[in-house]
Amino acid sequence: MTSAAEVQDLSRANLVDRYQRLLETPTPKGLSTPLLRRIVAFETQAAERGGPGLRLRKRLKSIADEDPAISPAVHLKSDARLVREWNGVTHVVDRIGNGFTYRGKTYRSLSAIAKEITGAKWSGPRFFGLKRAA
Repeated sequence: MTSAAEVQDLSRANLVDRYQRLLETPTPKGLSTPLLRRIVAFETQAAERGGPGLRLRKRLKSIADEDPAISPAVHLKSDARLVREWNGVTHVVDRIGNGFTYRGKTYRSLSAIAKEITGAKWSGPRFFGLKRAA
């Protein structure tokens, strides 16, 4: 096995080969050699030290996405209404399908609406006082 330190000396062809063996997937087209080198070094180090590699991290994320009790996302039923007062103004957001409406405009996330209201980056669920699904 090539150590993470030795990855710096590999040719692009060897990096591509190593990427494909480590991740069991073709190397994405257009991936720069410096980025490819960093990915291979990280995955090599994870394999050497027993840390979570890319495949495991993706699998864990997919499990969390499938199980609402694990996922940190807040799930609202369609037609839910959120009300928040900010700087003396009451803001009303309605849940519709896979998005939200606020002042006649549709948004994909509560965070985008929170940014629209405050002008700053916020966690939308936190801004609207929502708790994680139990």
